[in-house]
This record gives sequence, structure tokens and C-alpha cells, in this order.
Amino acid sequence: MKANPHPRPLSAGARLLAAAASLMLAAAAAQAQQTAAAPAAPAVPKAALEKQDIRAQLTPRRFTTIAAEVGAKISRIGVAEGGRFKAGQTLVSLDCSLQQAQLQKARASLTAAERTYVGNKRLAELNSVGKVELEVSEAETAKARAEVSLMNVSLDKCHIAAPFAGRVVEQRVREQQYVQAGQPMLDILDDSVLELEFLVPSRWLAWMKAGHAFQVRIDETGKTYPAKIQRIGARVDPVSQSVKAVAAIDGSFPELMAGMSGKIAMTPPAGQ
Repeated sequence: MKANPHPRPLSAGARLLAAAASLMLAAAAAQAQQTAAAPAAPAVPKAALEKQDIRAQLTPRRFTTIAAEVGAKISRIGVAEGGRFKAGQTLVSLDCSLQQAQLQKARASLTAAERTYVGNKRLAELNSVGKVELEVSEAETAKARAEVSLMNVSLDKCHIAAPFAGRVVEQRVREQQYVQAGQPMLDILDDSVLELEFLVPSRWLAWMKAGHAFQVRIDETGKTYPAKIQRIGARVDPVSQSVKAVAAIDGSFPELMAGMSGKIAMTPPAGQ
């Protein structure tokens, strides 16, 4: 069969398909040239990978809740919420008139028991009283003396002193309110030394030790403060591969308060 020297012209649809294919091939070629000409992305240095935004929170070294040890009515709260106090200062005074009356009664019983015992001892020297009666009077004296000691201890609990110097965080009760034994009254803390608690990558254990100095920027003040690592947690979280670290603010800064938070500025040394 001979070739047709006069091929049939392409239809309009075929010409459109051919033109679209040519455009797609040209676009692909241009994209390939741009990809080949583009420089390779620079490698991220290890130090940049290690540098992370680590959040930390300020916490007091010592804090506790003061609770009533006896049931009584509150006569006076010595330090208001937010106020400062010294170690040994009376924080709460309870109305212990009932305990005072019980102490007087116990002292009277002790006096009577002692006189009975002394009298029985004299009678025993004259063989006028039995040995059992003498021993019973001696036991009654010891019992009355123990009652006096018990009431003295109860009265001591009517004046609650501060275990350390610090501030009152929250006042849970009011004056003239009756409280039960064990009822919380005041939340207090010692803000003389504020600590930072935060999590760091566990691989930092290779170089981060107690005494390591760094900086922390506190959000509430907008300032940067020096700090030092105090201790490192005893356990690594296997899921997050992190470990807890505790640091202390290095210096005294009155504007800092427990509960504030900020960002740790700490990067691994070169070669780590």
C-alpha cells in the first residue's frame, strides 16, 4: 500500500489535545530546570536543634497549710491575706476558755491526789494503811499529773505560731468562726528562696549538673534573672525523654512572686 501523499488535516479537537500536551511537557521541563538550579537547603546545626523553648514556673521552697489542732472559736488572726510574718509569730489565736477551765479542774484534782498520797505515806509509816491503798493513791496522783500535762498541751495549741518566716497566701477562715480540729485555716509559704521547676531533654544529663548557671526571663516582669541548677530528678520519662530539673533564683528580687513563669535561656555547650 502506498503512503497517502496528502494526509488528512487534524480535527480541531485533536489540535487542542496536542497543544495541551506540548504545554504540559514544556512546564515539566521548566520545573526540572528550576529544581536542578535551586541550591540545596542548608543543614540545621545541632545546636539549633537543641535550643528549645523551655518553660519554667517559680515555686516556693517551703509551703504548708495551717490547720486547727483543737476545736474552738477563732478570737484573732494575726496576719491578713498577703501579709508577711516572722518565724515564731502567732498567726491564729483561738478562744480556749473551756480548755483553761479544764486545766484548772485538773490542777485541783492533782492537788487533792497529792495530799491523799502524802497522807497515806505517813499512815504507812505507822502501819495504819494497807500497801494497796498506798499504791492506788500514788497511781491517782500520777493520773492527775498526766491530766494537767494534757490540758497544758491543749492550751498551747490555742496559739498557732508560724513554723518559718514568709507570707500568707490564702485565709480560709474568719475571726469569730468556730473551727473543728483538723480544719484548714491559712495557706502560707516561704518566699525567701524561689525555685524554678522545668523539664529538659534527658540527653542534657551528659553535661547539665548541679551548679550550672543560666538565665530565665520572667513573663510577668519582662526581666531576665540569673539562676543555678540545684538538683535534677531521679527518673527519666521514657515517653517524652525528659527529666525534671529544679533551679533557684540567684539573688534577691522583691518583684518576683511564686506562681510566675518564664522561659529558660540554656543551650548545650559546643560539641554536645
